[in-house]
Amino acid sequence: MTPAELLAHLPKGSVFAECAESELADLLSIGTLQATRTNDEILTQGDEGTSLVIVLDGVVRISMVTPNGREIILDYAEAGAVLGEIAVLDDKPRTASAVAMWPGRVIRISRAKFFGFIERHPKVAIRLLKEMARRLRETDSTIESDRAFTTAPRLARYLKRLTDQKMHGTRLTRDLSQSELGSFVGISRENINRQLAAWASEGVIELTQGKIRIVDPDYLTQIAEAAD
Repeated sequence: MTPAELLAHLPKGSVFAECAESELADLLSIGTLQATRTNDEILTQGDEGTSLVIVLDGVVRISMVTPNGREIILDYAEAGAVLGEIAVLDDKPRTASAVAMWPGRVIRISRAKFFGFIERHPKVAIRLLKEMARRLRETDSTIESDRAFTTAPRLARYLKRLTDQKMHGTRLTRDLSQSELGSFVGISRENINRQLAAWASEGVIELTQGKIRIVDPDYLTQIAEAAD
């Protein structure tokens, strides 16, 4: 893979998208390109943070398992996302697992080589810090949503989050089952199904074999902002 080919896979605003060609060439020289298949575990919760990965293709589900055995889906990462950097930086066990939802590719970089890369290109560290700050703000917003909003605005906000911030628009939501959505949002499946059925009857979404497709994104935005 050439620096130009790598850049073509990095969406605007992602950590490495603003790198110069020489920086991308350096990144490729220290990383290992890996193909992923559906359900491949890319990172494992509890493992030592010996490496981080950059997603090039596909979608990766980020989740953690609580002490009582419940799985909580934290996010869905697409091209340009950097995963596993927290354990690399603080040298503690990984806080979550990352599983490929369908075939794709990632670049894996060891901790030692990444530290060397950051020393050579300190501006990348600033961009990584900005990305981590963005995700912290997103987490704060999620906590606010969990505590402040009723089922409809809360569910609408999560659906918007899964579409507005992704490269492929509503595609990810089409591939998201109602059961998995419940794990992501933290609302019981019964309440999820009830709300989705109401939206389907109103023409806001379509439900086909348990999959969700947004039909009226403008109205969904109004619902999401109803409690603002």
